[in-house]
Amino acid sequence: MTTAYEDHRLAVIGAGVMGTNISTLALGHGVPVVLVDIDESVLDTAKATIAQKTRHAQLMGVLPDRPTAGLTTSTSLSSIADATTVVEAVTEVAEVKEKVLAEASRIVAPGTTLISNTSCIPIDEMAAWTARPEELVGVHFMNPSYLIKMVEVIRGPRTAPAVLDNAVGLLSVLGRESLVIEDSAGFVINRLLHPLINTAAMLVEEGVASVEVVDGLLEGCLGHSTGPLRTGDLIGLENLVDSLNVLYERRGDESCRPCDLLLQKVADGHLGRKTGRGFYDYGKVAS
Repeated sequence: MTTAYEDHRLAVIGAGVMGTNISTLALGHGVPVVLVDIDESVLDTAKATIAQKTRHAQLMGVLPDRPTAGLTTSTSLSSIADATTVVEAVTEVAEVKEKVLAEASRIVAPGTTLISNTSCIPIDEMAAWTARPEELVGVHFMNPSYLIKMVEVIRGPRTAPAVLDNAVGLLSVLGRESLVIEDSAGFVINRLLHPLINTAAMLVEEGVASVEVVDGLLEGCLGHSTGPLRTGDLIGLENLVDSLNVLYERRGDESCRPCDLLLQKVADGHLGRKTGRGFYDYGKVAS
């Protein structure tokens, strides 16, 4: 287990919300990052987003007193070759993750830790797509990763002990607290959270209560710091629908079948904070 930030070189694949969050966290803790995406314009936006998130983290006092590490961006997956750890943070669609993980595992040297930031797809299912299944481990970062210290770490049936140790060691360098669980579709957080958000949306769809009332009851009666529908807006409603579909397909649980209201919001492009409108109206596109 390596616990000095100078010993780590991180590659992050996917420059969306979670990719920029994870990059911000690593850079702020002195770990250099290669951020890879297929679209140069997405990477340009990501650089500005990471700078803004870094300022936010600094204002919140959640980064250590050390120089921010260097960020490199690339549209070529071959840029990950020298990384000590690779984090896959692409969309929650099995076909996309399969292509990325299969290629990434062929590029990196044996012994490189591969991390998937998957929300719901089982680790062992994804391990079968890689050249060396024992080198894959799941790390479910929360959003925003640079503020939330607790991290769900998923040990697949074939995950090597040394790989799990390396992932936990990196998370320690990044100031995160790891809770290790066994493999399961949706793991712990999203097997609990995603059906809850879906059910909350159903209550609004059925006219039982407004968005504000549903969230208010969960916050005021059950002590949730953020209601489920506002949480859905933070996750991104298209990401939520993708994850619910994964859970429904693999578990057959009707509470995980995305409700019509969620599907309509995604179809309308109302994806949550990042588009300025989801269950709530944020007035402008959130960065």
